[in-house]
Amino acid sequence: GFMGSGKSTLGKKLANKLKLQFLDLDQLIEEQEHCTISEIFKNKGEDYFRALETAVLKDLMLIKTDFVLSLGGGTPCFNNNMEFINSTGTSIYLKYNAGILTSRLLAAKQERPLIAGKNAEELKQFVDDLLTQRESFYLQSKLVVEGATISVNEILNKLN
Repeated sequence: GFMGSGKSTLGKKLANKLKLQFLDLDQLIEEQEHCTISEIFKNKGEDYFRALETAVLKDLMLIKTDFVLSLGGGTPCFNNNMEFINSTGTSIYLKYNAGILTSRLLAAKQERPLIAGKNAEELKQFVDDLLTQRESFYLQSKLVVEGATISVNEILNKLN
């Protein structure tokens, strides 16, 4: 799902309910690189980051089993990652419309370098544009959960 959709928060809750390990791809990348995702983008560029992201994802999916993984919002959109994810696990798209995502992101934009300097109107346009680019990848997920709010119980019901 898109940034602000609750991937990490719901992922942790889902892992807990399923009694599985929770992993966050961005966090794993930061630990491996000993710097933040923002610093990687700034110092090495997006191409480097996307190649690294794919390598870490594939290594993880090939060596570990039975876990819940939160991805970065762009992960499914590059390097055939969505195809790989679907071939190795159960993908879930937390689907919100651009208005809801914008509202959620406005509350926490200082923590997100891609949107930190944007006012409400600029943020709405950014979300609209990026969501339009990414949605075709997100919709390839095996499970799409949508609504004004999404709960772990909704996800569990759709998984069964």
